[in-house]
Amino acid sequence: MANIVVPELGESVVEARVARWLKKEGDRVEVGEPVVELETEKIDLEVNAEKSGVITSIKRQEGEDVKIGELLAVVDESAAAKPAAAGDSATPAPPAAAAAASASSAAAAQAPAARAEAADAPKATPTAKRMAKDHDVNLGAVQGSGAAGRVMKQDVQNAMAKPAAPAPASAPAPAPARQVPPPQAAKAPQRAAGERGERRVRMTKRRSTIARRLVEAQHTAAMLTTFNEIDMTAIMALRERRKEAFKKQFGMNLGIASFFVKASVAALRAFAEINAEIQGDEIVYKDYYDIGMAVGAEGGLVVPVLRDADRMSFAEIEGAIREYAKRAGDGTLTLEDLKGGTFTITNGGVFGSLLSTPIINPPQVGILGLHKIQERPIAVNGQVVIRPMMYVALTYDHRIVDGREAVQFLVKIKEFIEDPGHLLIES
Repeated sequence: MANIVVPELGESVVEARVARWLKKEGDRVEVGEPVVELETEKIDLEVNAEKSGVITSIKRQEGEDVKIGELLAVVDESAAAKPAAAGDSATPAPPAAAAAASASSAAAAQAPAARAEAADAPKATPTAKRMAKDHDVNLGAVQGSGAAGRVMKQDVQNAMAKPAAPAPASAPAPAPARQVPPPQAAKAPQRAAGERGERRVRMTKRRSTIARRLVEAQHTAAMLTTFNEIDMTAIMALRERRKEAFKKQFGMNLGIASFFVKASVAALRAFAEINAEIQGDEIVYKDYYDIGMAVGAEGGLVVPVLRDADRMSFAEIEGAIREYAKRAGDGTLTLEDLKGGTFTITNGGVFGSLLSTPIINPPQVGILGLHKIQERPIAVNGQVVIRPMMYVALTYDHRIVDGREAVQFLVKIKEFIEDPGHLLIES
């Protein structure tokens, strides 16, 4: 016998939820074959069989919460797969000849269908699969927008929003193509006059963990936010001058994120408390700079980490951020990608936010919030001019970071961004 258990889930992750069984009792599994999908507070993952055999017993059902090391299923390495009809004691056995004919016909009919279903089954995120199952959406008919055509949650929502077309009696004439903008978010169904329905949906592990950790952060940290504004003229001019050469050399556009990563590292060197954490009655200062970049993904916010960001070039930072955003979108981030972090940057400006107060990601003691770049009139040398401006916010833990240091940290970020030459020298 071989056991399938909940594997190690990564740093600080001790619990998961059984999202979906890919096999059932009596099914044959091979070494390395995915058997069950687990949903954790950070990512969804598949648990593979470590031994070949037949699943004789499934111990935990879909929707149950499980901990590391708990038994999920038992695999009998010596057993053969159970035929679909065998063991169905509720149905009386037919005569031998009829049974043989029936079994032969069933096998002949089911085998091609099973092979076709397996061949046509598209790659999809666990969330997309569950949504398709719950709403009877045929994944094979859904066009995937993720990497390598992977079906995402939004793709299933788009498919649900389209009205079902009646089956034609004969081959239809090709219809002219029309562009339909996809919905930006899942919307409530249309309701009849006087109808006041409600829906209850269980929180995902990620969403419930986000809720818990944000409340914990507010209860345990003495959070305070300070603000400033940055004139983005110099950075935007530099990007405009260098964009063609940068793209030709590195195959990507030069964004603003890499400038803020570099500016943050330089400012953290000057204010070590903001790159530290509290452990008991001690302050642990970090001599390395692992910068978390908050990314909005299906199921909730994730924060992949740029490790040793101080040693990364602008191109390496831009490439890593783009890769993380892509993998967050198609659900392929790993626990290693999300592990650790000494300081976080979040950019609400990509969604149009003009100003916000970000919440610390414990045990970190600082988070930098970026916002929308907007042209505004400002005074320069006694003259009113129009400049591209961005509000920035630093939320910090007042237990170890004083207001003076926090304000000076944000001023230094402003100086580095408004004078990129200074930034290049410091970094």
